[in-house]
Parts: sequence; C-alpha cells; structure tokens
Amino acid sequence: MFPKHTLTNVFQAPRRGIYSFSFHVVKVYNRQTIQVNLMHNEYPIISAFAGDQDVTREAASNGVLLHLEREDRLYLKLERGNLMGGWKYSTFSGFLVFPL
Repeated sequence: MFPKHTLTNVFQAPRRGIYSFSFHVVKVYNRQTIQVNLMHNEYPIISAFAGDQDVTREAASNGVLLHLEREDRLYLKLERGNLMGGWKYSTFSGFLVFPL
C-alpha cells in the first residue's frame, strides 16, 4: 500500500527499493499539444506527448522502473497545454517491485 497519498497527488516512497510507475493521460476535444512529465523530487524523469490536431481524443502514456530512497516524491506535472476536464480521464499508478 502507498502511504501519504495526499490531496496534491504526490506519492512518497515508504521505503527504499525498486518501483514501477506508469501513467496514462487523455486529452479530450483539445487541438493543442500536451506534455506530461513524471517528476521525481522536483526533476522530470520521463515525458509523454499527445499532439494530433485532427482527433477529439488522444492518449499519452509512459512507464519507468526507478530506484527510490525512503521519502522520495513522485507526481505528474502538466508541462505544456491543458487538459479539458482536468485529470479525470487520467491514471497514475505504481508499485514496489523489490525492496532494498
């Protein structure tokens, strides 16, 4: 289980280990490009882009394995564009693969 999942949607690692994270973001009825970053302690680790101008819905997804220390923080940041409907069509998930 992930403790300290707050209203700001920040994951804080409960222990040192290897973690798997993935995210899936959908832009709806939006003709602009979006860029979403997975942030690790204020630094971008990976990004996903959606920028097709001729569709009403488009998804941007990515995933990563990370070595985290106890209390490292991860969250999604919308770097470019905007999400009509906010984050309600999006997911962010992760799990501990191997404790260290």
